[in-house]
Amino acid sequence: MPDIIRLTDITRRHGEQTILHAVSLAIPCGQTCAIVGPSGSGKSTLLNLIGLLDQPCAGQLLIDGQDMTHASAAQRAIMRNRALGFVFQSFNLLPRLSALDNVALPLSYRGVGLHAARRVAQGQLAAVGLQARARHYPAQLSGGQRQRVAIARALVTEPRLLLADEPTGNLDRSTADDILQLLLALNHERRLTLVMVTHDPQMARHMQRCIQVSDGRVSDGHAA
Repeated sequence: MPDIIRLTDITRRHGEQTILHAVSLAIPCGQTCAIVGPSGSGKSTLLNLIGLLDQPCAGQLLIDGQDMTHASAAQRAIMRNRALGFVFQSFNLLPRLSALDNVALPLSYRGVGLHAARRVAQGQLAAVGLQARARHYPAQLSGGQRQRVAIARALVTEPRLLLADEPTGNLDRSTADDILQLLLALNHERRLTLVMVTHDPQMARHMQRCIQVSDGRVSDGHAA
């Protein structure tokens, strides 16, 4: 199975401080993968590099077969919109937009018309069980519902790679479990590669693979 992510000797520095030290990592298409480690270990930096929100100082970065090591900001934005979906701990929904229009928003960046974008967005809300909440605003939704809207928004461009940064961090245990099961179902049904940063060992155990980041270095293994 081909790799959707391949990092070779990736180093990332911030000023004089080295955040990641010559990290090499390959993640095949369709895998579920947890990135774990203490605060300040470099796991968020690693996710930002994979998500093309940041660039390496040395090494090579391939995403979906394309060399993105020295890609321009515009090239990275195109790749993010074409192949990547993002889910964040804080949901990052726009409060003045309905659930439907929050989900439709990424399609507007592709030049899709409002009517067509809303039609696709309605389908993605149905996929996460929130079609009945399409006209609700974020303030009218529970935390779990807001995260489902955020997941639907991440899916609306039909990405091959879903990146989740502590997606259950603001949720109670029961709701967190529901969100995890939704993400795993999407991985199975859509063959999505799922890469999730988490501090929660229980979440990590459900992934096929667990990558430990410590002091900017990576050790690899499978979740128990």
